[in-house]
Amino acid sequence: MDFVIAAPSEFSFELCMGFLQRSPRELLHRWDNGRVRKLLHLGNRPVLFELEEVIHPTASPQKGIRVRVLNATLEKEERALLEQYVRAWFDLDTDLKPFYEKVSKDKLLGDLIKRYHGYRIIGQPDLFESLVWAVLGQQINLAFAYTLKQRFVERFGTSLEFEGSHYYSFPLPEVVAQLTDAELLPLQFSRQKSQYTATIGRAFASQTINQERLATMSLAEAKDTLMQIKGVGNWTANYALMKTFRYKDAFPAEDVGIHNAIRIIKNSKKKPTVDEVRRLFKKYKGWEAYATLYLWKSLPS
Repeated sequence: MDFVIAAPSEFSFELCMGFLQRSPRELLHRWDNGRVRKLLHLGNRPVLFELEEVIHPTASPQKGIRVRVLNATLEKEERALLEQYVRAWFDLDTDLKPFYEKVSKDKLLGDLIKRYHGYRIIGQPDLFESLVWAVLGQQINLAFAYTLKQRFVERFGTSLEFEGSHYYSFPLPEVVAQLTDAELLPLQFSRQKSQYTATIGRAFASQTINQERLATMSLAEAKDTLMQIKGVGNWTANYALMKTFRYKDAFPAEDVGIHNAIRIIKNSKKKPTVDEVRRLFKKYKGWEAYATLYLWKSLPS
């Protein structure tokens, strides 16, 4: 079965797909010939789906994403859940027009929003996955973070074989909650990453952290809640809330990438301090997450 989800005019399928192709070690989706495939569990049922761009030059809406379910026939409720997931994954419900108007003449972002028009926060609709991924990436380069993620997903995630290929989903909190150093250290997790990962698993498995409850909170309340988990600091909480709930004001001010992007655009010899970045971002109030996104995008690959 297949259906089409309308996309806003300020949406670039190509740029968003570029983000999804950052690493050949990514296991949670598979890209090929302009299409991306992903395994998702709807209830207890594994659903493999494929996405591709559709453009109608004369119809309205002109842009859309075709969703094709490859291994099942969905009930009405399941289709609605899948559409909701795709909309969240590609940030389709955010109206970028106010942001573009706000920064159109900005010295830092003005050129970036023209160059990367339609680029959006490619989300991780599962908050548990967002937090674990943020912890895996702490204090290491992106390539090694993807290596850790690949090993983690292969070892503890679930998989589906379809047409000779294996598709993976992220490990469940109930599984991760039981993991020990003896299981994670051989994957080259540091002892700290091992302990933090298992702690996050226990918080979700026990419902101490509940994604549905956090979705009703303000950014400040949600951050405070997440930062009660050992290993989740301000950067990790902001990153996860930005990627899962797309809080427009989520702002990982300590992020090295933000500092480097500002230094490069300003052609400065030194990076700004955290306080300088906070002052600079005051003019983006209410859109800090998207200012961050476009600064990240400006960095050399």
